[in-house]
Amino acid sequence: MYSVWGKRLLDIFFSIFLLILLSPLFFLISLLIYIFDSRPIFFKQERVGRQGSKFLIFKFRSMPVGASQIKTSEAYELRTTFIGKYIRRLYIDELPQLFNIIKGEMSIVGPRPILTNMDYMNNLREEKKISFLRPGITGLAQLDSYDNMSEDAKINLEIKYMNNISLLYDFFLILRTFLYIFKKPTND
Repeated sequence: MYSVWGKRLLDIFFSIFLLILLSPLFFLISLLIYIFDSRPIFFKQERVGRQGSKFLIFKFRSMPVGASQIKTSEAYELRTTFIGKYIRRLYIDELPQLFNIIKGEMSIVGPRPILTNMDYMNNLREEKKISFLRPGITGLAQLDSYDNMSEDAKINLEIKYMNNISLLYDFFLILRTFLYIFKKPTND
């Protein structure tokens, strides 16, 4: 019952609550991005959603204009903008995805939202029925994957999440996300 109705209701409720609560932060970050790096304020990129549907993911822009044309593997080599360095460290750049949640394109907890050109990953998700889940801002794959981890290993994390979806497990992953965000950086 939770995975069918409860998860979606909680997503909507908490997203609206967080948008209201964090609206001053949204305004401040938007203003800082505009002052230090001009427009656009938001980064938009097409991703694969539930059942293979395409949607535009929203983030605060943390990299130079045009960075969306660069492969993800090369993006880490780019310099972040002045403000981008700080908003990425605290994952504030992810907050506009709350709008994606309200629109029904994402969930707070779910599989990683992947790029449309990741054909192997998309096919694996279809085969393993992971594509029936909405992608999440956070999730097991986001917390436990690492650079250069194989796509098969990432899918195994998503399968583990899919097989254990519950209110308690989602709250556990949200708590882990907050602990991860506020841990002391190792390479700054």
